[in-house]
Amino acid sequence: MSSSRHCTHCTSTSFTRDDDTGQLYCDSCGVTQPYDQFESNLGGITGPQGTYIHIGTAGSGTLYSYRDRKLLSARTSIKQFTNRLGLASKTIEIDSMISNITDGEFGQGDWFQVLIGACCYVVMRKHERPFSMDEIANAVNCDVYELGRMIIRVVDFLDLRGSDFPEFDIVHMLKRSIDSCNCFEKVDRSLVDRMKKQGIFLLQCAVKLFLSTGRRPLPLVVAVLVLVAEINQVDVRLEVLAKEVHAIVSTCRTRYKELLETLVKVAKVLPWGKDITKKNIVKNVPFVMQYMEKKSMSNPVEKSTSVDRTGLDLGDVVTECLTQEEEYEYGVDGLVLRKDSQYFSSQSNADTEGIRDVEALQISPECLSLMYENFLNDNRSAMSSRSANVQKRRRVEFDFQECSEWWNGESEMSKQLILKQLLAKDIGVETMPPSFINGQLKCKIRREKINAAKKRIKRITHPLQADLDDTVNIGILDSTGPEKRKKRRGMVVDGIDWEDLIIETLILHQVKEEEIEKGHYNTLLGLYVFNSGIV
Repeated sequence: MSSSRHCTHCTSTSFTRDDDTGQLYCDSCGVTQPYDQFESNLGGITGPQGTYIHIGTAGSGTLYSYRDRKLLSARTSIKQFTNRLGLASKTIEIDSMISNITDGEFGQGDWFQVLIGACCYVVMRKHERPFSMDEIANAVNCDVYELGRMIIRVVDFLDLRGSDFPEFDIVHMLKRSIDSCNCFEKVDRSLVDRMKKQGIFLLQCAVKLFLSTGRRPLPLVVAVLVLVAEINQVDVRLEVLAKEVHAIVSTCRTRYKELLETLVKVAKVLPWGKDITKKNIVKNVPFVMQYMEKKSMSNPVEKSTSVDRTGLDLGDVVTECLTQEEEYEYGVDGLVLRKDSQYFSSQSNADTEGIRDVEALQISPECLSLMYENFLNDNRSAMSSRSANVQKRRRVEFDFQECSEWWNGESEMSKQLILKQLLAKDIGVETMPPSFINGQLKCKIRREKINAAKKRIKRITHPLQADLDDTVNIGILDSTGPEKRKKRRGMVVDGIDWEDLIIETLILHQVKEEEIEKGHYNTLLGLYVFNSGIV
């Protein structure tokens, strides 16, 4: 069909009309032309009837009800969310769990998104491949506490106990973090595998030392990875890694500080341990890890003073074997010249038993070397470490970059252990949980604040019975004092802060002191102060 109009694409004048739609298309290029058969749909029910087309239904209109649309939207949300977290293989299981919880009704709205995140967490926890709540909360775009409350409701509804809901696998979280974070993408894979084993060992040592007790696991994982990266000379910043794993930066810094402080305590068993502080502990972490590794591999034996004993306590091994050099010993910054020798004192007679200073004895290096050879000949058990010690004696300065074999990875703690097996291991030191120590310290501080508040109240309610020698500052009760300072948010005014004022309020409302010591101020204020008049 030819006409006076031209094709909008090739300017051809030859067109063909489609029988179904009534539109023209060009015979030359096939481009559909603008619609030119518009008819005004006027006249009400007597007007021309249109055609309703809906894919998947028969007849005119749609057969989808509100419930059908809700189910379709819910399953689409589940699929999108699982794909976002990389859990496409668990979509059916998560869908089934949500259907069981909601009796097949599913839902819509923000609460349903939180429910999807909670079910994802529970499913992965059941498979011992848990996600962190912070990561899921970031994906759901909700508060982590809101997600935690929903997880508790899901666990209670499904009655998950014991083996059905295993403990949080912190080792898996470390593996997943080091494999997925961009900080380790450019690192050689062999080094990454080595760091992973070191991280698992150090993390399980931290669990053994109760650094994870009462704490969120993710900041401790970040602290361990940063320390392992530092001793392997991999540039990883704590702030960047914390943001990648959705952990709080300030909490990660606190866990890192606690980890260093604990390693300083462990390092006290080393010959130069008294000189190790938080400033130089990073340089000595390889020795501390080597000590804990050997200690965890040893069988506990009774200590003996006999040199020819067959079983050695590893604390003595570190003290004795690492100091089996003729004139050098390890120090905080390398090998330094020795001033005393327990091997020489073992060869000296009873008259020189109390002498420890080698310089005072005026022994020549040749004579000292000969005495050391005699000691090795008499004690064959120490011959195995002699060849390594000869090489160490030739080096006056120890370089960590040159030492690549300080990590063996032979300990069982380099592999994932269950908590019972982990607690049975001996790593050479026992500590109390920092959370417990801090809690006891805070309770002691609150007890002092309670006593001070009672004295301030007594000064007002019973001024004649108050102790005149009491030096407690009444602070805000006496605003005429010359040392009155300007009140600022977060600052102490005349020795009284916001906590003191809250404690005073709770005492005046007759709250038990044992409850105040626990520090749950918001709960106590809601129960005894703001709702005190409600029956």
